[in-house]
Amino acid sequence: MTLVRRSHERGITTLTLDSPANRNALSVALMVELSDALKQCGKDSDVRAVVLTHTGTTFCAGADLRHTPPLSAALERGDPYPPTAFVWLLRQIIELRKPVVARVTGHVRAGGLGLLGACDIAAASAEATFAFTEVHIGVAPAVISLPLLPRTDPRALSRYYLTGEDFGSAEAARIGLLTAVGSDVDEVLEPVLDGLRRASPQGLRETKRLLTAKVLESFHQNADELAGLSARLFASADAREGMTAFLERRDPQWVL
Repeated sequence: MTLVRRSHERGITTLTLDSPANRNALSVALMVELSDALKQCGKDSDVRAVVLTHTGTTFCAGADLRHTPPLSAALERGDPYPPTAFVWLLRQIIELRKPVVARVTGHVRAGGLGLLGACDIAAASAEATFAFTEVHIGVAPAVISLPLLPRTDPRALSRYYLTGEDFGSAEAARIGLLTAVGSDVDEVLEPVLDGLRRASPQGLRETKRLLTAKVLESFHQNADELAGLSARLFASADAREGMTAFLERRDPQWVL
């Protein structure tokens, strides 16, 4: 089953996350498919820019909680851990020599906000909602901080990281998470994509390099530490309780 669909029109390749059954969660399979698709876009001279979008009501729900509990055993074996894979995926988006544009028409949660932060431009419909829900399952928004902290209002992140509350598209644009918002996201993106089509590949490549320098600095300095933190938190007793409670649709019983 294909989890990431690809289409191409007039210099723009659209990669569509197509796993609505689990709200496009960041399963290992989805991350591998998305990574492979991005590599193909990087090599294809017909691709001027990439649009990252989704099927279903959710752009991306973050970690695939149905498959994370066994990872504590993987940690003990020293197996590659998905937080590291997610770091590389986010870095791949940032280092891609072509602009990546997020197109959102639904909900974005937790790790999905990391994808938005890694994209060069992000547009959403007015109905879209956002939330950093990590604290509600006993973990922290560690890896996604790599692209988000350099690009997003720090005082706003303090609130939304700590509370996990929902906020809307207008607020997401105000704090720097989104570039643009509109009732019709495709109408909003029309002049953006037109501008990208008109630009030279060299101009886009070198301009993106300038814009992402500080974000990549964050990866150089903090990626290993934050991936390790994420791994430890997901393997903790708090996280096991938080994820189990989420899947069982009950309130978690935290041990103080």
